[in-house]
Amino acid sequence: MRIAVTGREGQVVQSLLERGPIAGATVIAVGRPDLDLADPGTVMPALEAAAPDLVVSAAAYTAVDKAETDAATAHAVNGAGAGAVAAAAARLGVPVIHLSTDYVFDGAKPDPYVETDPTGPLGVYGASKLAGEAAVAAAAPDHVILRTAWVYSPFGANFVKTMLRVGETRDVVRVVADQHGRPTAALDIADAVIQVGRNLLGSDDPALRGVFHMAAGGEATWADFAEAIFAEAAARGRRVPAVERIATTDYPTPARRPANSRLDGTKLSNAHGVVLPDWRASLGVCMDRLLS
Repeated sequence: MRIAVTGREGQVVQSLLERGPIAGATVIAVGRPDLDLADPGTVMPALEAAAPDLVVSAAAYTAVDKAETDAATAHAVNGAGAGAVAAAAARLGVPVIHLSTDYVFDGAKPDPYVETDPTGPLGVYGASKLAGEAAVAAAAPDHVILRTAWVYSPFGANFVKTMLRVGETRDVVRVVADQHGRPTAALDIADAVIQVGRNLLGSDDPALRGVFHMAAGGEATWADFAEAIFAEAAARGRRVPAVERIATTDYPTPARRPANSRLDGTKLSNAHGVVLPDWRASLGVCMDRLLS
């Protein structure tokens, strides 16, 4: 299986580059300047040159707070850009797997979100990703949209790395304790994407297509996640701070975050046989990588 993934430096891209060969897949990262989602004319030539069996649409505008004042760019990249990737995959006659986000929901539901729940993004980033989902579905019938959340990995910038960095110099770290989610390892996402891709290439079953939720087992608040990170660090002999639990209102940001980001992965499990590990187990694997 030959996979073309959009982007070069993102957490999922780097994870696919690592995990692909282990799973017997060739992964080609296609990003700027060859493929620029803000310039749709670059998309088809770049993907065609990669000659893929499967396209993974992973590149995105991810600056959640900046998007509030840069809506045009966010929508160009996450909306029209994602649609251009899907259209190119359709022209090439290959499936496309598009990565989306919990931010398409408003977070008001008390239980984990399922795929049929009404969407209602709170800000520009979520709205742009929702527009991308619609563009992908319209451009490529042979598609899977995977919504995920709270992604971390040994690569790039993420919450785990931020906590380790600030923990080196602070005695107390203030972390939001009233937002709930499922911390999800990008390496687990990569494994899942590869399996879903194999399923798409192996069957025309419509049940394998459409929107799916993909997140780790278990759940946590950001404060729970931080405490687990510091516990793992302490077990490896690192200095760690205390965690002060605060409310979202104590840490205002330009973009509102969903209070509930928990995604129910039952549909993905039933259709594709994909179940991600519990987040605490995967965090330990990541910490081994970061602190060994």
